[in-house]
Parts: sequence; C-alpha cells; structure tokens
Amino acid sequence: MARRRPVSHEDRLTLVEHLDELRSRIIFTVTALAAAFALCFWQQQRLFDIATAALPDNVELTTLGVTEPLFTTLTVAGYGAVVLCLPILFYQLYAFVIPAFTHTERRVLIPYMLAMPLLFVGGILFAYFIVMPAAIYFLVNYNTGTFNILVQASSFMSFFGLTLVALALCFQLPIVLLSLCRLGVVTPDQLAHNRRYAIFVISVVAAALPGGDPVSMILIMIPLVLLYEASVVLARRFGYSKEVALAPPAAEGSG
Repeated sequence: MARRRPVSHEDRLTLVEHLDELRSRIIFTVTALAAAFALCFWQQQRLFDIATAALPDNVELTTLGVTEPLFTTLTVAGYGAVVLCLPILFYQLYAFVIPAFTHTERRVLIPYMLAMPLLFVGGILFAYFIVMPAAIYFLVNYNTGTFNILVQASSFMSFFGLTLVALALCFQLPIVLLSLCRLGVVTPDQLAHNRRYAIFVISVVAAALPGGDPVSMILIMIPLVLLYEASVVLARRFGYSKEVALAPPAAEGSG
C-alpha cells in the first residue's frame, strides 16, 4: 500500500526503506494509470469525438492496416490515461522528494507546487482550443489542389495526444523558474540577461513538438515566451527568498 502522505524531513530512513517508499508510490501510480486506461478504453468513442472535433466535416480518419483500428484505439486510451494521471504522478513525485527539503525550503516550494495543476489544465486547454484547430486548419487545407488529403488515424491521434501532453508540461515553465529562483539556484537578473537564449530554446522546443508547421510553432512559442517573461517579472517580486539564502545547510544523513 502506497503512503498517503510524505515522510517527515526529520525521519531517517534506511536505503531499504527509501526503496520500499519508491516501490509503493510506483505501484500506486501504475494502479491509477491502469484504472484510468480502463475508463478511457470504455469511453473510447467519446475520446475520438473530442480528438476529431477540429477536423473539417468532409475529412474522416483513415486506417491502412487490419491492426491499426485496435492499436489506434489503445493509443487514444493510453494518452487519455496519461492526461488523467499526470496530476497523480506529480503528487507522488512531490511526496517522494519533499522530505529531502528543509521546512524553510518546503514553505518556498509548496505554493508553486499547488499552482502546477492549474498550469497543467491551462496547457491542455490552450493546446485543445487554440493550437489544434489552427494547426489542423493549416495542415489539412495546405496545397489541396495537388494532394488528395487523407488523415491517417494513428498519425493524427499521436499528433493530438503528444501536442496536449507536451503543452501541459511546457506550461510548467513558470513553476520551474520560480522554484529555482526561490531556492537560490538562479537569480531574476540571470533570467533576464539570458532572455535571448531562452527564446532560442523555446523556438527549438516549439519546432520539435508534434506538427512542426509554422502556425503551430508560432502559437506554441507565443505563450511560452510570455510565460518566461511573466516568470522574470514574478521572480523579481517573489523569486528571492532570504529564508533560503540565510538558512543553515541541512545536517547530513537527514531524510
């Protein structure tokens, strides 16, 4: 049975106890993922309707092999399960690593961790309502006078699922940057000074995400750049923690 709450920072666990803690949390996460997969497989038609809502009415999904309908359905159920279980995965990861931090560091990190689900949902909604319709419209209607457009089911569903999951993870950028600032790893001035490098990295990430077309790339870059700029502003206001800077180092062997 997985632990319901993190262990205390003062608890001193042996290596075997740490491994048992990790094993319990992995089992709990895998069990939740299996339950979510079963639910998504049961509601597969609803998931297909949600995923294909942005496709034009005259475009239907096409399969090219006898096994593709089955494996595409499994893929859709898998992506749905991952989306449903990512908050659980985040919590289990948090609960496993949080004992390594002192009480002062924990007070710094917890507000940002509470914001992670909100940004996660924001990334999903942005990908579904903004990026996907624009990208699909551009890609499906590109050079239609030359090509007979057929949308392969497996490719489209992978494109759809990866885009949603990737944007949800990319929207965690402010949490990562603010946490690093609060922990003293980087400073707001360093973030501002390295802005051009950050924009370059964001452009590379946007180009590497599914699709790769200029429309989706621009639509992905814009919010990520804005999130980076917002992170710099928030880091100047809230990103420096005197408590962390002045806190004595934790005693070795704790946690």
